Amino acid sequence: MVTGKTVLVTGAAGGIGAAIAEEFAGAGAQVALGDIDGPGVKETATRLATKLGLEMGQELLAHRLNVSASQEVEAWVEAVMTAWGKVDVVVNNAGIQLNRASLDLSDDDWQRVLGVNLDGCFYLCRAAGRHMVARGEGVVINIASIAVQFGMPRRLPYCVSKAGIAALTRVLAVEWASAGVRVNAIAPGYIETELVRYAFEQGHIRPEEITAKIPQGELAKPRTIGEVAVFLASDAAGYITGQTLVVDGGYSVFK
Repeated sequence: MVTGKTVLVTGAAGGIGAAIAEEFAGAGAQVALGDIDGPGVKETATRLATKLGLEMGQELLAHRLNVSASQEVEAWVEAVMTAWGKVDVVVNNAGIQLNRASLDLSDDDWQRVLGVNLDGCFYLCRAAGRHMVARGEGVVINIASIAVQFGMPRRLPYCVSKAGIAALTRVLAVEWASAGVRVNAIAPGYIETELVRYAFEQGHIRPEEITAKIPQGELAKPRTIGEVAVFLASDAAGYITGQTLVVDGGYSVFK
């Protein structure tokens, strides 16, 4: 499905990003992992190389990357181009959360969340998109959230950033379709990640209340999002573009 493709994944040191990287690597793609946690992303890449029998530098690359800095994003894309000669797929997964009352948000709070979640998504789309459009093919997969559908108290910059990602996805999809580039988003529901576990532990959300609202009765594993990403990058999804695919076990449609 994606054998031989070159794939860039942000926020790949752990959680959903690491799972996405693993699914692509396991499916035969060359995967470049980027994350602001430099040691963490290198450790993840090394773990995947050992687990999957892959070679660092040939089938896996790992870089420290601050997606909110456009120059770093541009340099990362060029480093992948130098190493592998092409960019086939990008997955904009890097994201941060903030639990704070809207009236208590500082300018820095607002700009930090939007900078990582939305600016970073745009920067990578722009940097990789130049190569994809010029080449006449490519796939962009942006990680949004079911937050685009709800008003979640104390999550203002997060919800705004994810709604922005959904809009960015639609615009780039129609703008780049004639150039052979597809752009879609995945909107995960509640996933078993450190971020969600922390929210449970801090009492920000109650696990029993969340699972009671999921018709399938459980949180998804991170690899579920990776599997969906591989599908969207494959030829099987060749007529799908501009969509935000909700993956939430029925949470957003349950009444």
